[in-house]
Amino acid sequence: MADIADRTQDFGANSWLVEEMYERYRADQNSVSEAWREFFSDYRSAATAATSAASAPAATASPLASSNGSAVAQSPAAPVPAPAASAVAPVTAVPEGSTLEPLRGVGAAIVTNMEKSLSVPTATSFRNVPARLLEVNRKVINDYRSLHGLSKVSFTHIIAHAIVRAISDAVPNMRNAYAVAADGKPQLVRNPHVNVGLAVDVDKGDGTRALVVPVLMNADTLSFAGFLVAYDDIVRKVKANKLTIADFQGANVSITNPGTIGTVQSVPRLMPGQGVIVGVGSIDYPAEFQGSDPANLNALGVSKVVTVTSTYDHRIIQGAESGLFLKRVHELLLGSHGFYNDIFRSLDIPYQPVEWSSDASPMNREETMMEKQMQVSTLVRVHRVRGHLIADIDPLHWKAPRLPRELDLATYGL
Repeated sequence: MADIADRTQDFGANSWLVEEMYERYRADQNSVSEAWREFFSDYRSAATAATSAASAPAATASPLASSNGSAVAQSPAAPVPAPAASAVAPVTAVPEGSTLEPLRGVGAAIVTNMEKSLSVPTATSFRNVPARLLEVNRKVINDYRSLHGLSKVSFTHIIAHAIVRAISDAVPNMRNAYAVAADGKPQLVRNPHVNVGLAVDVDKGDGTRALVVPVLMNADTLSFAGFLVAYDDIVRKVKANKLTIADFQGANVSITNPGTIGTVQSVPRLMPGQGVIVGVGSIDYPAEFQGSDPANLNALGVSKVVTVTSTYDHRIIQGAESGLFLKRVHELLLGSHGFYNDIFRSLDIPYQPVEWSSDASPMNREETMMEKQMQVSTLVRVHRVRGHLIADIDPLHWKAPRLPRELDLATYGL
């Protein structure tokens, strides 16, 4: 029984999928791969294990550790009387016309996971990060990659890489976990690498959705190019239903992106065995500016923002560490610590990334627009004369790319 419980816990948030695949295995063993058939040959579902435990007779004599370390035999336990009717939990009131349906298989596994998550004392930190530089540099990356027939880089790719780097470089304690030793004493599990669980939303085709969390192992050892390939490979395996047992295990950090469906921010549940789960919200203007004229937003320097949340195990991670982690993510997405430079070099993009700078826009709008128009005209003329200096004519990347000052937007206050 202990072995079954441990194996179930290893899958964390993916336990529901294991239960679903087990039901398929029971109906037709050939419906799953050989690796899964071997795994299920001696497997019992969580629901079956719970039923067996409830119906098992009282244990006979078992050894207990005494204060001096010797084993002491315990006498057989006396029969426990049936609980009084008043001690039974009340049944939830069912509205007239509704019916009760037992949760089995996948539904029962999700219930088990959520109840396990309640055992983790968590706290959550929030941080709003300007997304303008992220947008601009992503566009430069994708414009170059599209010319060479390469796949696009998503916002999630870049943000997830920033999360991994922030943990690895600044707050490595975020990758650790809490555990209890055999003697009941609390322990800190020190993990040498960042193993990221990537929450992927799956449409089951029957009007319901589910969450699969495959694991990208040793993510902190990968360059951005390697991270991009590994990330896309995992998502491809999810869509093709080709995930293996190893793909579900080992996560110590999770990333969920509810922003893809417009959610601004969320407080996701943290599963046992992990130190932090990071939520990434939608990338948009703050709600109070979403009805404004885009031209006015540009004039005011109002940027789109993304809200990043850090829900952490407060037994091993403190609020200051979570705050420092989000601060590091903020700095990276604004280009500090060579973040975009590393991405461009890793992807062999022969340009320099755009850098973050504050907008200078005096109150006199007409004067400002006139001055900026003159600067734009100057920039166009300079590109006609000096634009060849940034042409991509070095296929061997013999020299590091350099942006001449006269071709830099910042030179003209743009």
